[in-house]
Amino acid sequence: MNNRLRELREARGWSQGQLAEELEVSRQTVNALETGKYDPSLPLAFRIARLFDSSIEAIFLYEHD
Repeated sequence: MNNRLRELREARGWSQGQLAEELEVSRQTVNALETGKYDPSLPLAFRIARLFDSSIEAIFLYEHD
C-alpha cells in the first residue's frame, strides 16, 4: 500500500524518530510504513490520520488490481 507519510512528516520538519514518538511506535515502524514494507493496523492508521488532521484515505493510497 502506498502512502504519503514521508511527505507529510517532512512537511512538518519531523525526523522519523520524532514521528515515532508522536505515534508511540518505534522509528523502525515509521521507516517500514514509509517504505511500504508494513501496513498499519486500523488503530495506528486512525492515530496517523488524526495527527496530520487528515483522513486515512488521504494518507494511505490503496491500489487494487
